[in-house]
Amino acid sequence: MASQHDSVFIHESAYVDQPCEIGQGTKIWHFAHVLRDCRIGAQCSIGQNVMVGPAVLIGQRCKIQNNVSLYDGVVLEDDVFCGPSCVFTNVINPRAAIERKSQFLRTTVRRGATIGANATIVCGVELGAYCFIAAGAVVTKTVPAFALMMGVAARRVGWISAAGARLDTALVCPVDGSRYAESTPDHLIRLED
Repeated sequence: MASQHDSVFIHESAYVDQPCEIGQGTKIWHFAHVLRDCRIGAQCSIGQNVMVGPAVLIGQRCKIQNNVSLYDGVVLEDDVFCGPSCVFTNVINPRAAIERKSQFLRTTVRRGATIGANATIVCGVELGAYCFIAAGAVVTKTVPAFALMMGVAARRVGWISAAGARLDTALVCPVDGSRYAESTPDHLIRLED
């Protein structure tokens, strides 16, 4: 399999359909399949048994763990983490006997977001920057930036910093000291240092 850069690693058991763009330093592991017209940024890791595409956009430094399928309509910005076996849907009301490919909904995952293992993301939502979706959660609506989401259906149970630490009422990250403020009860912003 040819790649655009010598620094791209594609395991011999993986398939990469053409045309496709893959950034430098990206690794595509065992039994993965990247379909046509996908764009994958630099320094990404595409885990075992991952399916991407067609026409999926993945930013820089994303980590897609084993057994994840990213369908047409999914957009991952930079630094997104998709935990093992997390699920993205692509149609609200699927039926085996009715083709609905023209009804695929766009699902956007903003910069730095984390999706835990076995979480389900129902199509047509946006996951805000640096949000954290807990393992096993089911996301049915748009998630604000920095939100910590848990449950079925997922609900916000707190806020999380860009460094991945849960914020207490002071809204100061215990890892890097960054400060945050609620601009509304459901909207958190990072304050400039």
